[in-house]
Amino acid sequence: MSTAVVAEEFVGAGILTPRASGDFVQTESVKSTTRRALAYLNAGFSVHFRGPAGTGKTTLALHTAAKLNRPAVMITGDEEMMTSDLVGTQHGYNYRKVVDRFIHTVTKVEESAHKRWADHRLTTACREGYTVIYDEFTRSRAEANNVLLGVLEEGLLVLPAQNQEEPYIKVHPDFRVIFTSNPQEYAGVHEAQDALGDRIVTIDIDRADRELEIAVATARSGLDKSRVAQIVDLVRAFRDTGEYDQTPTLRTSIMISRVVAQEKLKPSVASPYFVQICLDVLGSKSMFTGKADSMRTQQQKMLLSLIEHHCPADFRKPASTTHPSERTEDRDGLAALKQ
Repeated sequence: MSTAVVAEEFVGAGILTPRASGDFVQTESVKSTTRRALAYLNAGFSVHFRGPAGTGKTTLALHTAAKLNRPAVMITGDEEMMTSDLVGTQHGYNYRKVVDRFIHTVTKVEESAHKRWADHRLTTACREGYTVIYDEFTRSRAEANNVLLGVLEEGLLVLPAQNQEEPYIKVHPDFRVIFTSNPQEYAGVHEAQDALGDRIVTIDIDRADRELEIAVATARSGLDKSRVAQIVDLVRAFRDTGEYDQTPTLRTSIMISRVVAQEKLKPSVASPYFVQICLDVLGSKSMFTGKADSMRTQQQKMLLSLIEHHCPADFRKPASTTHPSERTEDRDGLAALKQ
């Protein structure tokens, strides 16, 4: 999945114009999820995409927002976020000076100063009817998100007492929110308050199936689909072993596929360069970190076995797509790796 987003900068806030790109990959499951999300949004409800990292929640949120054909603002949840970061705050001062010379022998001067109010993204979206994409909203504390309760239920955004000229604003009828979040067991994730969860429709996003992973990795890398399928199967097999600290996601398949396409490699256990790329990318999931040499060697052998199974060597001819640094044939490369 991929979505092209055109950004326009407005005073005080970054406004996005999301537009679905022509290469956005849609399987039947993606189409079904998008259709349901749009049905809820068009009915006046807000939507929450919940699922593990790497399942395309943010991309799906941008794609869905593009279908609404409205400008959007992006907010990213953060532990340090406060209500003022969503709504706005006082900013700077306005000065006023009046000089009265009505009587030429008397000069009367009056000066006053008061702070200016500056809207932040949620307030701007409520005023203008924009779509808010609130990414990883459960990484913000519940008290920061409480302001959303009145917005979603009563259609009123209550502003802080500092803004004495405007205690609240009425929410534009086109205003919508698309939330995303990771499961609660992820580090840094807070439990969403029941009152907020009761006002939104949650759609659970599972990991992509094999068909979608292959389609997306092919579109994002430019590699031949048959070769991408080998890499996707390798990553999925590694995922099934559980021998990692960070789950290898669809992004892992995209990384390997893109480098293989760029370097004009053949996914083969007989290519030391290809094998090393797999070790680099999959190893970055911390499977080797802080472990004894013997255990690292054992895990590398496990990974080599997976590569050999899903990306076998072809001895019928020398590799024509071998990287310039590799001048040996397939058989010699495989022998070197097994030493």
